[in-house]
Amino acid sequence: MERIRDLSSKKAAVIFTKSSCCMCHSIKTLFYELGASPAIHELDKDPEGREMERALRALGSSNPAVPAVFVGGRYIGSAKDIISFHVDGSLKQMLKDAKAIWL
Repeated sequence: MERIRDLSSKKAAVIFTKSSCCMCHSIKTLFYELGASPAIHELDKDPEGREMERALRALGSSNPAVPAVFVGGRYIGSAKDIISFHVDGSLKQMLKDAKAIWL
């Protein structure tokens, strides 16, 4: 859990993913299209990935635990949540408030 906290606070936007996850790819693409440059942590390529995945589930991440998105050091949700925030316009504001984007 501490590693998740540490990694999620190092950059304004952080996404925990798996390289084979299509929804992870979609969420990363959305962030890039919004002008953000999130830190990406692929759990399947990290030696502590399984432990981190358990920690993400403990935070309330759905099953599967990825993508798990943090903005401003705060867990904001998984793919379903991020899409909802994008549709209602609040994702862009969250990214602005966290200084992940400027426009």
